Amino acid sequence: MTKFTDCMPQFFIELVSASDESRRSFETHSVVSDAVANGMSVERYRILLSELYQLVLHFNPTCAAAASRMPVEHAGISTFLYEHMHEEAGHEQWVLNDLEAVGVSRPAAMGYAPSPNVLALNGYNFWSADRRHPCSVLGMMYVLEVIASVYGGPFASVMKDALLLQGERGISFINSHASLDTVHMAQLRTILNTLDDAPSHAAVLESVTVNFHHMTHVFASV
Repeated sequence: MTKFTDCMPQFFIELVSASDESRRSFETHSVVSDAVANGMSVERYRILLSELYQLVLHFNPTCAAAASRMPVEHAGISTFLYEHMHEEAGHEQWVLNDLEAVGVSRPAAMGYAPSPNVLALNGYNFWSADRRHPCSVLGMMYVLEVIASVYGGPFASVMKDALLLQGERGISFINSHASLDTVHMAQLRTILNTLDDAPSHAAVLESVTVNFHHMTHVFASV
């Protein structure tokens, strides 16, 4: 993993504070809080995994678009993104495995039509990374890793009990990312603290706000 020197160690803390309302809107939404506490039916879980498959499928292409447009002063972030893409490669197959475990065939999962919320989220993230500001991709990563590391473990545990799943079957993607993204969040904190210009800060914050907004609606509509 590439090593970075913290240039503005306060930016991560500023980002957490500035995006706190967006995070709270996600975690306090009645559907989200109920799912984390009590799980959901197998029918709703199938829809959620199908939505997640579409998000995971477009994660690396979005990161690639951002890395290809990263200015030379943020060359280290490009390296980080390429390394992260390598780590994430094939993770959409984990989601397909989980869908199979709860009764959804691969052809059906791959042919699933994503909701307007997922389309909007994927569209914003790719457009922002490719056309607006490449550092916005770090906001997307921040939101996904907050959700996975904070809520992924409890949600995977309650779903395993609710659906009587054996081992990691049906929860492998969510459960594995609950632990993986704790490590990734520490790495992301270091990366975010290398950003020392206002346009990058604004792009990341906007992305965090938009991603929390749409992720809330993804869960709420399941």
